[in-house]
Amino acid sequence: MLYYLFDYLEKQFQIPGASLFGFITFRAAAAMILSLLISTIYGKRIIRFLQRQQVGETIRDLGLEGQQEKAGTPTMGGVIIILATLIPVLLLSKLSNVYIILLIITTLWMGVIGFIDDYIKKFKKDKEGLKGRFKVLGQVGLGIIVGATLYFNPNVTIKEKLPIEVRQQMLVDDPRVSPTKFFEEEEKSTKTTIPFVKGNEFDYADIITWISPNLKDYGWVIFIIISIILVTAVSNGANLTDGIDGLAAGTSAIIVLTLGIFAWVSGNIIFSDYLNIMYIPRVEEITIYIAAFVGALIGFLWYNTYPAQVFMGDTGSLTIGGIIAVIAIAVRKEWLIPVLCGIFLAENVSVIMQVGWFKYTKKKYGEGRRIFLMSPLHHHYQKKGYHESKIVTRFWIVGILLAILSIVTLKIR
Repeated sequence: MLYYLFDYLEKQFQIPGASLFGFITFRAAAAMILSLLISTIYGKRIIRFLQRQQVGETIRDLGLEGQQEKAGTPTMGGVIIILATLIPVLLLSKLSNVYIILLIITTLWMGVIGFIDDYIKKFKKDKEGLKGRFKVLGQVGLGIIVGATLYFNPNVTIKEKLPIEVRQQMLVDDPRVSPTKFFEEEEKSTKTTIPFVKGNEFDYADIITWISPNLKDYGWVIFIIISIILVTAVSNGANLTDGIDGLAAGTSAIIVLTLGIFAWVSGNIIFSDYLNIMYIPRVEEITIYIAAFVGALIGFLWYNTYPAQVFMGDTGSLTIGGIIAVIAIAVRKEWLIPVLCGIFLAENVSVIMQVGWFKYTKKKYGEGRRIFLMSPLHHHYQKKGYHESKIVTRFWIVGILLAILSIVTLKIR
């Protein structure tokens, strides 16, 4: 809203300083500062409110050191992250931008699913919370909305580079030609980016066009299916990672900040040309949302680091995962998720391996056996005697290394 106000003031009255709101970098910085202030200042009030409502965590006895001391710690703290993200976004972003609208829908959609789950656990005294099939149904529904919007909305397009021969001839004709001239007209596309390969673009339509070239128009079906899988996988991965103080919030901040770099360069035609990556018009506005989201996560860490004063609950973890998935799909970097979200992947895989091996050995030998001392993976290290602060710090370090590797893919082909 402030963006439109200052845009009006600039155009009508040329008020000094009003033009600053036209710059992505200024609004992103303002969004991060504002979200940090909201999450740290008002976060304490929300925590006190949750304490008064007796929204305390019920701890299952898993035999982990320091576990019982956490009983009664307020949960549903994901509300802090959601509010601290949405308020700056509503104030500072272009609300007509399709990517911003989609991220707001994602935040509210996943936030409601997580809130219902936490509400059932705390107020209905049902430790299972929302039934798994309803969670998955909600994730699938969001995946359909995301995939359909990113394909059918006319404002979601890409610009591909002209053939190298054409660009070389343009440089011969005019050595000072603008890089903006090196791109074709905007077009709808199901293309995405594949890391670590030279011809790094892949069209989802190619998955079915080998059957018949006439099926190219149905590439959107594959795109929507991929969107569903990613939203479900990443949101569940974030949910599993939320097991010890500061792990999910810190890891997610690293991931989202990296995606912010991808969004900014992908939406800037000069950087897209220099880095030889896909140019996506209007996607740079996501940078405002990402800045607010990172600020909210860091502010939440103020209260969530060991010993935690609040837990995010499913309200926060499912929302975080959904947002990460949607940003990655929007900037056409979803194939980087296994690398960038390597912590989430490891947590997911550890649970799948543990459950699968236990069931297999129980059927074969009559007694279930385990690969890890406990899953998800962070509990395995707790069982081995590592303090949770050390586990969290080392997971953050691994997350930073994975983020650097992901950024490097911009140039390594």
